[in-house]
Amino acid sequence: LINFTPQETRVALMQQGVVQEVHVERSASRGIVGNIYLGRVVRVLPGMQSAFMDVGLERTAFLHVADIWSDRHAGDAPRPIERILAEGQNLIVQVLKDPLGTKGARLSTQISIAGRMLVYLPQDKHIGISQRIGDEAGREALRERVGRLLPSSESGGGYIVRTMAENASDDELAADIAYLNKLWAEIKNRAVGARPPYVLYQDLNLAQRVLRDFVTEDTTRIVADSRENFQKLSAFASEYMPQVAPLLEHYTGERPLFDLHGVEAEIEKALARRVDLKSGGYL
Repeated sequence: LINFTPQETRVALMQQGVVQEVHVERSASRGIVGNIYLGRVVRVLPGMQSAFMDVGLERTAFLHVADIWSDRHAGDAPRPIERILAEGQNLIVQVLKDPLGTKGARLSTQISIAGRMLVYLPQDKHIGISQRIGDEAGREALRERVGRLLPSSESGGGYIVRTMAENASDDELAADIAYLNKLWAEIKNRAVGARPPYVLYQDLNLAQRVLRDFVTEDTTRIVADSRENFQKLSAFASEYMPQVAPLLEHYTGERPLFDLHGVEAEIEKALARRVDLKSGGYL
């Protein structure tokens, strides 16, 4: 169940009529970690081996030499930052850390884009497996499966296989590879001819992440209570996750969606000072 207001988006995951999880994202406090920008180098600081970049935020963002990917991984001896970057240079960068206090955002030139089962690393070549998948034989089998599913037209790039992929089917993995390749092609197209500072990609909002991360083969429906956002989600699903699009419904009833399904009452109970337990006890 997806409830939209101008201030926040709330999502409740229901199973057999019972609330399992509640997620909230406030419009005013969405982070920028994962966002990809076309930025411009404003100052290079050899003493700190860092550079300040304008990516269109309130404060200039910070790029350390250790976060410059191509140079460090080409196998060459590390070069000082003043020999890699020059003031006025344009660069595609991704945010590693949100701005905090007087500090600007921290950047990296290594791009990673998260899908549901996989994380795509366009500049890397290897296929890595999540540390949480402990079974060595299972890890190797997954690595081989993903390698087999890569399209022959694959223009390089590597993947990290997420924990969720441990029991994924080939179809699910192939859908994720197609989604990530399409997304990266669009990001590269946006960068062509763009003038920095320019936002090339923003991480998905909560409602879109529901479609990417929460929907499983057991999901029977996804209900949204805002016509505008239902249309946006339908367009997003049709383009990137066609298998999810038929599950979307627009709720038009009089009663608020979260009231109708008892979610508000569950949230209030969970946030109360006293939480009653089924056994008769309480916390």
